Amino acid sequence: MAATPPKESLIEYPSDFPIKVMGPTHDAFTVTVIEVITKHDPTFHEGKVETRPSSGGKYTGLTVTVRATSREQLDALYTELSAHPMVKIVL
Repeated sequence: MAATPPKESLIEYPSDFPIKVMGPTHDAFTVTVIEVITKHDPTFHEGKVETRPSSGGKYTGLTVTVRATSREQLDALYTELSAHPMVKIVL
């Protein structure tokens, strides 16, 4: 995949970038998402996670703020999160 020219990107790199991740409530959900994210952002830590359960408690929503360094990094992160069996939605 070719790099997006800086003038065509809507994001300035590097920058903090929030990502929303939702999946069924499970004890290992947050830890699993953090493990995936740290592969792509080694500076990521637990303090950059906001957790919200759904009203019925069946799902958990996370807002994670990653340090985005390139479009390719974000694309790879979205791809890996979306493919994970514990994750239902990535926004």
